[in-house]
Amino acid sequence: MPAGYFLPGSKPKFVPWSFAEERLMTSHNYWICSTRPDGRPHSIPVWGVWLEGAFYFSTDPVSRKAQNLKSNPAVSVHVDSGDEPVILEGRVEIVDLDKTIDAAYHKKYKIHLLEFPEPVFLFRLRPKIVLAWREKDFGTSATKWNFS
Repeated sequence: MPAGYFLPGSKPKFVPWSFAEERLMTSHNYWICSTRPDGRPHSIPVWGVWLEGAFYFSTDPVSRKAQNLKSNPAVSVHVDSGDEPVILEGRVEIVDLDKTIDAAYHKKYKIHLLEFPEPVFLFRLRPKIVLAWREKDFGTSATKWNFS
């Protein structure tokens, strides 16, 4: 993180990757932030699952977020906590639903996406940047990971 994020004289105590992954796995709701074709931002909560280093979420293919992401796949995703946030940034891709993802959705939300009458439109985000911190000690815990 840039030096300006830390309190003068403090020593950074970065949060471990396990802190971010635990919140990514256990959050119930996530905020998806995309961009409309005219450049205005669009934020909306979704359900999703974190599996093997990627975040998966589904939506109706004609929804505003799906239309935004089809034209501009750049996105940020936030867990539902403002006290212990984890923020993912990167580009989504449309992927096929498989039994592993369906099982993760069922375990978490008690639904089977494979049982929906229409095929599910599924996005995957392999983050390029991840930000995380604890509000109680933001001045020393703000952490940034860069992935290639």
